[in-house]
Amino acid sequence: MKSMEKLKINEIFYSIQGESTYAGLPCIFIRLTYCNLRCTYCDTEYAFYEGKDMTIEEILDEIKKYNCKLVEVTGGEPLLQTGVFDLMKKLCDEGYKVLLETSGSISIENVDKRVTIIMDLKTPSSKMMKKNLYSNINYLKPDDEVKFVIGNREDYEWSKEIINKYELDKKCKVLMGCVFGELTNLELATWILEDNLPVRFQMQLHKYIWEPEKRGV
Repeated sequence: MKSMEKLKINEIFYSIQGESTYAGLPCIFIRLTYCNLRCTYCDTEYAFYEGKDMTIEEILDEIKKYNCKLVEVTGGEPLLQTGVFDLMKKLCDEGYKVLLETSGSISIENVDKRVTIIMDLKTPSSKMMKKNLYSNINYLKPDDEVKFVIGNREDYEWSKEIINKYELDKKCKVLMGCVFGELTNLELATWILEDNLPVRFQMQLHKYIWEPEKRGV
């Protein structure tokens, strides 16, 4: 029986994965509308409200146009819409490798265990640090990823403390990247090397391939 539950979808597009350990791979992106955070460095404010209603079947039909089995569910904050849990389960059932990009402010406990979670922990410069739901760390799997977006030295030092406090590098993969335009890649890479920090440095590849403000990539 087909589900008629609808999700508000901001955009669906096919591009190069720009972040995470999957960076560089062709990927289908399903961007959901709405977000409960307002990070200072947000680059997808258009996803706060814009979107159209689609059933899970309509979403599946749309992504079948692309000959690709890597799919990222993103936002906004995708976990705000309860139907996303069924969407991710269905995608896994259909043989897709599913990535979930989430802010870490909503529980990931009920996310299908086949999904690779890429979860932010918001740094001080985001002004959303108080929204971090640290209990989520208990549900992370070894193949999941925690991401720190670094805008300055304070962000970096805070992130080091969190990594140590929760022993994140022993629980999952840990990523660290710059707030685009605020901190240089060289500065952050230098800090990581100086401290021999057990993290993976990352860049937002899509902002170097295309214009940084370009949508749908």
